[in-house]
Amino acid sequence: MQVRNGLSPNVNQFSAWRKRTIKTGANGSLIHALIESVRPYQWIKNMLVFVALVFSKNMFHFPLFLKTLAAFGLFCLLSGAVYLINDVVDLEADRLHPIKKYRPIPSGRLPKKWAIGFAFLLASVSLLVSFELDPSFGRVAFVYFILFVSYSLVFKKLLIMDMIIVALAYVLRAVAGAEVIHVSISHWLILCTAFLALFIVISKRRHELVVLGNGSISSREVLSGYNALFLDQMIGISSVASLVFYAMYTISNDTMVHLGHRKLLLTLPFVGYGIFRYLYLVYIKNHGGSPELIFLKDKAMIVNLVFWGILVISLLYFG
Repeated sequence: MQVRNGLSPNVNQFSAWRKRTIKTGANGSLIHALIESVRPYQWIKNMLVFVALVFSKNMFHFPLFLKTLAAFGLFCLLSGAVYLINDVVDLEADRLHPIKKYRPIPSGRLPKKWAIGFAFLLASVSLLVSFELDPSFGRVAFVYFILFVSYSLVFKKLLIMDMIIVALAYVLRAVAGAEVIHVSISHWLILCTAFLALFIVISKRRHELVVLGNGSISSREVLSGYNALFLDQMIGISSVASLVFYAMYTISNDTMVHLGHRKLLLTLPFVGYGIFRYLYLVYIKNHGGSPELIFLKDKAMIVNLVFWGILVISLLYFG
């Protein structure tokens, strides 16, 4: 792998893309900086709130679909508040990061006081509306918010816990989706989500450690406690566990009772391919630093997800 200025070619390309984005934003308004800071491109993670709706066979139940859609929107607002808080807390460290230094707050395009005020507004409105939408959903949303604030202040500095907390936030999204429509979600799916999230989070840490190098370590202190071999072992364990737990869900007795068949096992090859493709992008293409961009821009991953989704819906609703 060729390295230039301490970064791999792929990271240099991403950095250049960020610079172009910032240059455009610099000519725009404060609103543009606020929108960029809440990171709309990362809202794809909040799609996990739809898991319970789909797998409980309620996707075509319009009132429940609308509630889940509202839950998705509220999590987008809440996660935006979390990102703002995190960037304020990490302001000085992010200024040392080779990529994060271009974000609106570290770069100075968004004043700190504006970020704090907007974060308070987003968090207050989203939590109040969440409890109004459904008290159970509101409680999960509140736990998610407190968890991530605690992560920004404490847990991101603790070895291993820094990754577990982020993975737990993924799980809370899926749980919130179940709570808002009052359905149960398979414990196998919960475990699959948890370990798949761990797989993605650990891969991102590996990218920061191995690809970004010293520039990333200086801005994320916890990375100094890891090495590539340890993270590689964790990636192997979490990827295999997520595949196994998904397989267990497809053949479990609860799934058999719910669907009347075990044909969901036919979707396992797509999940396996998705994991292998992600590993390829992490280890060969060095793209593990931006999971959301992988799912939004990698054509093979997108095609695989589309075919997996079509097959899952066909087997759930028409199988």
